[in-house]
Amino acid sequence: MALLRMRNAQGANATEIEKKIKRGNALRQGSAWRGSRWLVALLLVVLSVCWAAMWLYVTSLDSDVTETLVRRGELVSPQPRVYTVQCSEDYENYKRYPGCTPVKCGRAVTDGVVTREEAQVLRRLAERGLALAGSEGGASILDLHSGALSMGKQFVNIYRYFGDQIRDVFTQEDFQLYRDVRGRIQAVIAETFGLDPTLMYLTKPTFFSRINSTVAKTQHDEYWHPHIDKVTYGSFDYTSLLYLSDYGTDFTGGRFIFMDQNDNRTVEPRAGRVSFFSSGTENLHRVEKVTWGTRYAITVSFTCDPAHAIADPAIPGGTHG
Repeated sequence: MALLRMRNAQGANATEIEKKIKRGNALRQGSAWRGSRWLVALLLVVLSVCWAAMWLYVTSLDSDVTETLVRRGELVSPQPRVYTVQCSEDYENYKRYPGCTPVKCGRAVTDGVVTREEAQVLRRLAERGLALAGSEGGASILDLHSGALSMGKQFVNIYRYFGDQIRDVFTQEDFQLYRDVRGRIQAVIAETFGLDPTLMYLTKPTFFSRINSTVAKTQHDEYWHPHIDKVTYGSFDYTSLLYLSDYGTDFTGGRFIFMDQNDNRTVEPRAGRVSFFSSGTENLHRVEKVTWGTRYAITVSFTCDPAHAIADPAIPGGTHG
């Protein structure tokens, strides 16, 4: 009997010990789970912060527009929309030409200088010329003045490379329209900034550009870097762009961004739209990467220094008539 009571007591003790062991295991598992929950929560917070930082970085690259100066759907005509900015000191480093050197600086946009029909003709001219070759990357140029044309990773002179065949690509009427449009752009820049147009000279580079989303192959394809025209090309005093395609319809991305000290301002391209500005540091700018489609434009540049003047283009063997 005593032995039975002893066995029962031992059994009860064993059961109690098992219960304590189970409780201990449960407590340890609960503690481990709570610890892992905190670890998971911390990991999620870290990942969230990383994603937020990455999102801010990516959006800052191509979506850092805080103000749209002119939208694609707007029609700015007959008068340009003008935004005045203070002139930089860049022009002090060069000889001054009264009546031309910038004393009033700014940026402006107009849809009243070139018609959409004229822009379509010039776009077809660019398409025919660039179809002769083109860059392997996303940016190709055609300079009717020097004859420079992107070909693979280099440039060729279309007038020498193609010879008389070039007359099958371009017509005298094409070049006449090009010259007429250049003259109108020069006139509106002079009127807007209070200049004597006879003291302004076309300068190089002045060229057609075709930009798409193809991956860049050389530095010539990397059109999206911020830059200052007066620093890059010392001869520049006034820069203009004539757009030959529509943002949002012909391409996405590719907006023109003025990078000011506290924010950024953009122009949305529209066929026939002319954007122009003084070329100094006051107008630091860049172009967004094109994400879809093809963007066509002409960069038309002017200098006050007659030593850097270039002539209007002409088909070799032809006349300016």
